[in-house]
Amino acid sequence: MASGTNIRTFFEGRWHEGNIAVMRAADHGSWLGSTVFDGARSFDGMAPDLALHCARVNRSAEAMLLTPTMAAQEIEGIARDGLKYYRADQATYIRPMYWGQEDDGYGLGPHKDFTGFALCIEEIPMSAAENSVSLTTTSFRRPVLADNVTNAKAGCLYPNNYRMIAEARKKGFNNALVADSHGNVAESATANVFIVRDGVVFTPIPNGTFLAGITRSRHIQNLRADGVEVVEKVITFDEVHAADEVFLTGNFNKVTRVTRFDETAFSSHAMASRARGLYWDWAASLR
Repeated sequence: MASGTNIRTFFEGRWHEGNIAVMRAADHGSWLGSTVFDGARSFDGMAPDLALHCARVNRSAEAMLLTPTMAAQEIEGIARDGLKYYRADQATYIRPMYWGQEDDGYGLGPHKDFTGFALCIEEIPMSAAENSVSLTTTSFRRPVLADNVTNAKAGCLYPNNYRMIAEARKKGFNNALVADSHGNVAESATANVFIVRDGVVFTPIPNGTFLAGITRSRHIQNLRADGVEVVEKVITFDEVHAADEVFLTGNFNKVTRVTRFDETAFSSHAMASRARGLYWDWAASLR
C-alpha cells in the first residue's frame, strides 16, 4: 500500500496514473535488494533542492554498483513535468528510484548494464509546524560502510530502521535515537538530529554511519546565515539529556520538534520554529 494518494509514476518513457507495477519477480532488485531511491518535496508551488536530490539518487546508484541510466538534469526535468499534474496547494513527495534488473553472472551483484528506473509522485500533506515526536534508545545501531552501503539512500538499509521504530513503539515512544558503531549519537531512525544548549546548535559530525542529509545541510546554512552558531561534533546521549531543545530534520517533514527523550522532557521549541521559518523563507526566495 502506498504512503500517499493521487499517485503518478514515470516508467518506460511515459507517465502512468496510479501505483503501477515496475519490477518483475526475477529482477535483481526484487529478490536481492539492489534498490536505491531519493525523495524530494513540493509544496506551496516550490520544490526546494530538487536538483540536489536528483543528483544524489545517481550517486546512490553508483554506490550500489548500479549504472544510472540518465543524468540528474533529466531526472529533474521528468519530476518537474510530473508536477504539472498537481496544483500548487497539493504537497507531494517526489521519489526517483533505480534497481537492478539482471545479476552479474554470479547471482549476487547487479549487472551494470541492466538498471531499472522509475519516478513516482504521491500527494502527501506537509506536517504542521507543531508536529512533534518522543524519542527513546534502541538496541539496534547504524552500520558502517564495511558492513553496508551507508553512502547510499538504499532500500536495504530501511528494515533496520523499522526495527528501531518498532522497538521504540513497544516502549511507548514514536521514534528512536540511534547510536553509531562507537556508541555515540548518529541520528534518529528516520531523520538527522540537532540539539540546542545555551543558544548554540549542535549536530553529530558525519562519520560514515548515516547520510548527512540535504535538508540537514540546508538548515545548517540557513541558521548560520541568521547568526546562529552551529557546531558539528561527536554527541553523547548524556548531552542529549542535558540539552535545552532537540529537533529532527529531514526532507519529508523538514523540521520535527522533540518533546521527550526517555525520561527527559523538552519544553522549548524556539530553535525548531526558527529553523522552520528560515527554511520556508529561503525556499520562497527561490521563486
